[in-house]
Amino acid sequence: MKQLLVKKGQVVVEQVPAPLVSPNNVLVQVYYSCISPGTEMTTVKGSGEPIYKRLLKRPEYIKKVFDLVKEKGFSNAKSLLQGKIGAAQQIGYSASGIVISTGINVTGISVGDRVACAGAGYANHAELIEVPVNLVVKLDPDMSLDIASTVTLGAIALQGVRRANPVLGEFVVVFGLGILGQLTVQLLKNAGCRVIGIDLDQKRIDLGTKSGMEAGINPVLQDVVERVNLYTNNLGADTVIITAAATADDIINQSMKICRKKGKVVLVGSVSLDFSREDFYRKEIDFLISTSYGPGRYDSLYEEDGQDYPFAYVRWTENRNMQEYLRLLNQGSIQLDALIDKSFSLTDAPEVYADLKSGLLKSMVIVLNYPVDSKDATISRLVKLPVTNQGNPGIIKVGIAGAGGFAQSTHLPNLKQLNSEFEIYSVMNRTGSNALGVAKQFEAKFATTDYAELLSDPEVNLVMICTRHNLHASMTLDALKSGKNVFVEKPLAMTSQEIADIKNFYQSNAEAPVLMTGFNRRFSSTAGIIKKLTSETTTPLMINYKMNAGFIANDVWVQGIEGGGRNIGEACHIYDLFNYFTGSFCISVSVDYITPIGSQWKSNDNFIATLKYSNGSVCTLSYTSMGVKTYPKESCEIFFDGQVIMLNDYKEIIHYSSKGKKVYNCSGKGHLEELSALADCLSKGGVWPITLEEQFSATEISFKVEQLLNTISTPN
Repeated sequence: MKQLLVKKGQVVVEQVPAPLVSPNNVLVQVYYSCISPGTEMTTVKGSGEPIYKRLLKRPEYIKKVFDLVKEKGFSNAKSLLQGKIGAAQQIGYSASGIVISTGINVTGISVGDRVACAGAGYANHAELIEVPVNLVVKLDPDMSLDIASTVTLGAIALQGVRRANPVLGEFVVVFGLGILGQLTVQLLKNAGCRVIGIDLDQKRIDLGTKSGMEAGINPVLQDVVERVNLYTNNLGADTVIITAAATADDIINQSMKICRKKGKVVLVGSVSLDFSREDFYRKEIDFLISTSYGPGRYDSLYEEDGQDYPFAYVRWTENRNMQEYLRLLNQGSIQLDALIDKSFSLTDAPEVYADLKSGLLKSMVIVLNYPVDSKDATISRLVKLPVTNQGNPGIIKVGIAGAGGFAQSTHLPNLKQLNSEFEIYSVMNRTGSNALGVAKQFEAKFATTDYAELLSDPEVNLVMICTRHNLHASMTLDALKSGKNVFVEKPLAMTSQEIADIKNFYQSNAEAPVLMTGFNRRFSSTAGIIKKLTSETTTPLMINYKMNAGFIANDVWVQGIEGGGRNIGEACHIYDLFNYFTGSFCISVSVDYITPIGSQWKSNDNFIATLKYSNGSVCTLSYTSMGVKTYPKESCEIFFDGQVIMLNDYKEIIHYSSKGKKVYNCSGKGHLEELSALADCLSKGGVWPITLEEQFSATEISFKVEQLLNTISTPN
């Protein structure tokens, strides 16, 4: 399918793998999409800036970059940043079309329905879009698809008015008369308000006047405070709604000055907030932010999982705002004829954006239409890239399933470094533009959104699964059944049934492919030194491992059903390390956790798990989110045979013995080494890097710990 993408300050039309439909989403064949010039040109211009300029605008990211270098190393951090900065960006967030497929959880919307769609990252400028059901609205039969494509802009304007909560007869100033300002003017007139508009462009003022503004002010030609006082009988505005976009602070300060005492300022647009406290304070002005389309925005449970808010408690949500805007539009209460000049074909879009950038095109609203012949086109979820490297005979060809941040920063650079053993052959990701961008960056042959394409390709020797945790087991099993060797990031599985299914597969298939779970720490130089130092011990090991994991909020996917929580998702690493160090089998598990005060700290983020092994060793993991980042994330003490080993964050080992103290400097957590070990296994045959039993054991220990975490009673 064709899609508009932004690259280094330019907009291009690219052939991108078409999306599949997820359980809570619908797949829409786009007929029209709406360009929002102000918002989208900010994205276009920003993409052309060098990284240092972007960081200067967002100084809070500078520390994140340094943290990334510290955590990943310079090379991997550089690769990730280059990928993110150089990657093409999706653009667009408002569209309309026909539903061609629905997810299994979707109700109320059917194939063939005419719909309007919203959402950055969803309602893109593309021939096909996959949109969460709560960001989709069915259209009345007589509703025109072209004007329905403005639904997102309308919902944003409507939410701004709702935040203002205007009263019949009040004076409301609209600061900025672009498309959002023009829609806001019309909505306020429908609410019975007396509207004053402010803009630098006289044509926009004239448009607003035709829509019912009582007065228009050009701040270059007129004194804003003086004119507002004149129009309001020297009382000031009851409310100011800012729909402008500007980097200077004069708009926010003027808004405070023209407001009456105990008035309101509502920010819908994007302006500097360096305002004078005196104007704000003396009048006791209420300052409100309007968050995009309405309640539900940025809530993953609402937008991604399709969970609606109860009507009685949240009267106006994103979806209900979209519906109301379309109703007003359809009945003629909102008029767009004067705002839309004409529509352009998708193929003409790069020229449209170039004209917007140069100032040759100054349309308020621009609608893109999609060629009729594309409606019947075959949906292709695979794009072939130009082949620049034929690869070496016998090389392991890797199909990447899930090209998120971890894959891009760690596994993909490591595969490139091991290019005599591996070839990155194809990249699969749920988002087609991301799959295409990563495939280009790492010189893969194919990009796809369909996992089945990896499994059916006879050239793929190894499938590397780096998706969210809840997909690991099913994708692993599908790949194994397709005859593919599998490297799956931890965790291998999230339920006992998933482990049982994989066990049953291997019991029924004697010549089954290789399976390797990404328990990388055992392959680190640190673990290798410790294993050697403890290999001739005459006593069991006593291991105290501390993981200063850091705080992760409850609404992050790791904590939910997709991640399984931090014990299953991360602590499994350490259970595998215990198995590796002891060379034995875990025979019992006991757990205890904190009793938190308040909801910030979770008991299953702060626990102690004690493992007893058949050779007499005892291993304890203290896992906590209550620490501080300045303390090492992972540290460990191992007591054995009159000796002590201390591990400091995989950077240093101190070995205490009767001979004194010896320090070993280390680096890395074994990500490169684990792939090298897998390459040896696949190329030369022989013993797997981690036996199947060890992979099952570490995973099943995490299940036992999770069970205990969920069943231990809190003391009275």
